[in-house]
Amino acid sequence: MSPLPDREQPKTPGDLFRRLEELGIETTTVHHTAVFTVDEARSQRGEIAGCHTKNLFVRDKKGVMWLVVCQENRKVDLLWLSESLGTGRLSFGSPDRLMRYLGVIPGAVTPFAVVNDRSGEVRVALDRGMLHVEPWNFHPLDNTMTTSIASRDMLRFLEAEGHSPKLMELPQSSG
Repeated sequence: MSPLPDREQPKTPGDLFRRLEELGIETTTVHHTAVFTVDEARSQRGEIAGCHTKNLFVRDKKGVMWLVVCQENRKVDLLWLSESLGTGRLSFGSPDRLMRYLGVIPGAVTPFAVVNDRSGEVRVALDRGMLHVEPWNFHPLDNTMTTSIASRDMLRFLEAEGHSPKLMELPQSSG
């Protein structure tokens, strides 16, 4: 793995689980084959209840990076998103940038990855519609696992890591 900006190696799922334990946060994790898309995740997850997510790593022309987390059935228009976030035009972050700032590969993008963003360079935006479904499901830095976490605990984790999320209303379309 490539080092992060502070020259440290990215945290492992074990490191993440220890951090969650330090915060008194309980989770449940299921192992499965590697998945890289929402469709692959749907076919592999079996009967995991709750909110399944789409996690987008984007940046604007000024280099401001966002991790946008929404329900998996949301269709996200980047023009609409840039207007909602108050940024310039957005594009997807490269795999190198993703590794450098969040310490994960494409397919393993997750809000848990803010544990690797010690300098607070990545901003987090959450779909407010997620607040109505429990639990939330994310990869724990590795796309061969899915971890379920209570929404209040994920919000507490993000706060503890210095990444207070912006809550936003995404359109109700499916896609």
